[in-house]
Amino acid sequence: MKKISDLQVKIFADGADKAGMLEMYTHSYIKGFTTNPTLMRKAGISNYHAFALDILQAIPDRPISFEVFSDEFDEMEVQAHVIASWGANVYVKIPVTNTRREPSGALVRRLSRAGVKINVTAILSLSQIREMAESVQGGAPCCISVFAGRIADTGCDPIPLMIEALEILQKAPNAELIWASPRELLNIFQADEIGCHIITVTNDILKKLYLVGKDVEDYSLETVQMFFTDAQKAGFQLDLMSEKG
Repeated sequence: MKKISDLQVKIFADGADKAGMLEMYTHSYIKGFTTNPTLMRKAGISNYHAFALDILQAIPDRPISFEVFSDEFDEMEVQAHVIASWGANVYVKIPVTNTRREPSGALVRRLSRAGVKINVTAILSLSQIREMAESVQGGAPCCISVFAGRIADTGCDPIPLMIEALEILQKAPNAELIWASPRELLNIFQADEIGCHIITVTNDILKKLYLVGKDVEDYSLETVQMFFTDAQKAGFQLDLMSEKG
C-alpha cells in the first residue's frame, strides 16, 4: 500500500470549521480546501463574507473554493465575480444546474472566459461532465467536481464513471477532476489509482489517516479488546445457573 506522501492525487480538506481548517493547513499533504453553504450553516457561520476573508487571511497560499448561493444565473454571475476578487487562490463553486434543473453551462462558459477560476459542483452524470468540459474548454484553470460518493450511495460503482470523466476532460486540459463526497479512506487510494487529480475529504475521514498501513491483525486485536472493555464497563452479566435451568 502506498504511503500518503507517495500519492499523486491531491487531497483537499472539505469543511467550514475554522479550527478544523487551520489544523489541516498544518499538514503539507493537504493541498487545498473546499467549502459549501451546507457546511457553513452546519458550522454556525452567519456572515459569509467575513468568514471567507478571515480564512483567506489565515490560508493565503492554497486553493480554496467558495460557492455562490443564488438560484438565478444573473445573480450567480455577480456573486462569482465578487467572490473571485477575494484572492488569487479562490475558486468559485457554481452548481451544475439551478433548482429548476436549468444547466449552468452558459454561465460557466462566460465566467471561465472572463478569467474566473471555477469549481463546477454537484455533478453526478456523464452528460453533465460532457457539457461542463465543453463550457470550460479554453478558459481559466478550473475544477470539475463529480460526487462519486453520492453515486455510490445509489448502489452504483462510481469508478467506471470517474475513469470516463478523465477521458472526457482530456479535451479541457485547464480542468482538474475532483472526486467529491468520499465515504471512506479507501476512496483516496481509489482516486489515486485511476489518476484522478483531486479528492475532497472531510476532517472525520482525514482523522483516520493514521490507520494507513496498519497491521490488520493488530487492528483485529484492538477491536476485540474494545468489545471486551466496553462489556466490562457496561457491567453486563448473565445468570448462567438460571439459564441452564
